[in-house]
Amino acid sequence: MSVELTVETSPETAVAPEWEPPMPPTDLIFDDGEPLESNRHRIAMNVLIRSLQQAWSQRNDFFTGGNMFVYYSSDQAMNRDFRGPDFFAVLDVDGTKERQGWVVWLEGGRYPDVIVELLSPSTARIDKVTKKDLYQRTFRTPDYFVFDPFEPKAFQGWCLDGSRRYQPLMPNERGWLWCETLGFWLGTWEGTIDREAAVWLRFYDGEGNLVLLPEEAERQKAEQAELKAARLAEKLRAMGIDPDAESE
Repeated sequence: MSVELTVETSPETAVAPEWEPPMPPTDLIFDDGEPLESNRHRIAMNVLIRSLQQAWSQRNDFFTGGNMFVYYSSDQAMNRDFRGPDFFAVLDVDGTKERQGWVVWLEGGRYPDVIVELLSPSTARIDKVTKKDLYQRTFRTPDYFVFDPFEPKAFQGWCLDGSRRYQPLMPNERGWLWCETLGFWLGTWEGTIDREAAVWLRFYDGEGNLVLLPEEAERQKAEQAELKAARLAEKLRAMGIDPDAESE
């Protein structure tokens, strides 16, 4: 006669599995103390961030940032292999959430949907080769652009095709490149921003209108109000009414 023995286990006696996946690191660094290449690079980055925020000021379903680290794996974090796009945007996320950086495993596995790198002599090869390969293979970022604030003609862009490989974007007659993800053109604009005259990379809407910065939008609003007041005054004068006369 055989006797079956039943051994009950409790949380205290249960055998732990031999291997568990490593926990994501929590001691992340969000500032390596390295400044941007130049003041123009800083302005160029802020122009893209602030103009997109202005264009979508009524929306809270996106996040845009720049010169902030993107953490995407435990190995990368432990090796201090910092990756900080100069400009990036992520759609369909909570835009009101405070972030020091973009930590993929805290964002539901979401990577940037659009990235712009601002080239310099010391970073051009990395941006066009190493980072491009990372953004294609690991990030799967749909739209990637590179622009040199000191050499505006060095402007290129790529989008992922059906095989998830980057294909070069073809410019329109103005030299602009279409960003399908954002629904805007990226093109150059010459003018003065923050007291620096240069050729800047800017967003344009589907009709070719410049996407304004907040201060430009305020200035445009004030100019439109002045124009409206001038037209009203002209209409009153045509009716024989002095618009400058004080009413009793």
